Amino acid sequence: MRAGALPSYGMEITVCRAVDVPLLDRYIGSPGATSFHARRFERQEQGTSTYLVAWLDGRPVGHTELRWGGCDDAAVRAARPGCPEINALAVWPPALRSRGIGSALVRAAEERARKRGRAAIGLGVADDNPRAAALYARLGYVPLVPYQGRWSYEGHDGVTRECVEELTFLVKELVRARAAQRTNADVQRTSGQSRGTQ
Repeated sequence: MRAGALPSYGMEITVCRAVDVPLLDRYIGSPGATSFHARRFERQEQGTSTYLVAWLDGRPVGHTELRWGGCDDAAVRAARPGCPEINALAVWPPALRSRGIGSALVRAAEERARKRGRAAIGLGVADDNPRAAALYARLGYVPLVPYQGRWSYEGHDGVTRECVEELTFLVKELVRARAAQRTNADVQRTSGQSRGTQ
């Protein structure tokens, strides 16, 4: 295990439940009066996403939403139709970053997409976040197309805030477990034939 990494037995990743939303709001707040966690859980209940939560010692320390319909941006949808999106990836508090929590959430989302037979998965990274871009590159994500991410929330003063962020959509091709097993079997078969003929 690398220095600063969390022991794998100390963290678990679960699908968000209704009772988790108040804990998420308490420990990983949303800006303003809008609960982003409640929004994500509602989409999960509608079947359009899966909201994953990382837990450490009974406390939420990270989350990501796997949006099955993909990114909302038209340019992304045109470039890669049907590609599910890892959205709202976050680790909190900041002292827990670079300890494997974000990577574990990404891998959990990838595994869910694989199980649903998806050939690829994608995510957006802010142009001003080279640290996250480096993580995604290490995990096998490659740039697809630039786009603008847009979202809104209601401030504590009751005013709706509109946010726009310059992003790049990254994609990773997913190898299906069965295909990988067949490939391994083919290698073993070929290796056996080679050994037999030498």
